[in-house]
Amino acid sequence: MKNLLVIPSILALISCGKMDNTTQLQSDPTQIESLDIHVKDTTVQFLWRDMKYDSALNDSFNSIFLNLEYVDIMEDPEKAALGYVATFIGNECWWDGDAEEDRSNLDCKIITALGLGYQCSDRHLGFLKEWFSDDPQVLAELESANCPTTPYTATIQDTFDEIELTVKGDSIIVNYKVSAINFREQKNWEWSVADYFVVKGDKLMLINRDKSEVGQGRFDLTGG
Repeated sequence: MKNLLVIPSILALISCGKMDNTTQLQSDPTQIESLDIHVKDTTVQFLWRDMKYDSALNDSFNSIFLNLEYVDIMEDPEKAALGYVATFIGNECWWDGDAEEDRSNLDCKIITALGLGYQCSDRHLGFLKEWFSDDPQVLAELESANCPTTPYTATIQDTFDEIELTVKGDSIIVNYKVSAINFREQKNWEWSVADYFVVKGDKLMLINRDKSEVGQGRFDLTGG
């Protein structure tokens, strides 16, 4: 079990060079009308990584930490933005008990903290589909067949290194950094993303995504 806990640490230590790759999801975000919303302007660090001591193992390992104080006061549009982002990136996901045959009991740190139940559950996807019901591109992504159920021990996996949340007016911006690894091929890579959302009444839309490939490399698990 101790070896399994080392996996997030390996992912968290990866880094290299940088190049820009911007994807425009909607032609002009400024043309979307400003509507009444209920979120307050703020910028918070929602997720970071640090060493965590495990008394049972008598050892420390790199782990994800969440701003749970902010989760307690977070409004639903912010939960929807973060929940959407977290759906497709690993966040220390592990089975609640033995893995069910249909993989329906995967407990992911962010999804659970947001009160959305198990990864890919009706509660999880239903909440997001309701908020993104006016965004056909996001709705297509949120189909059950596209929802990953990947535990943190998988051979090929990714994980968050950092998430920053900014709310300004009717806009929500989620900036995040990700590390990924392929143990079979001993390859690793990193990227960073800024997702831009707009709140439109009781709906949310993803209007733009800026993605930067930080770099990739190789590693040797044997230490040779």
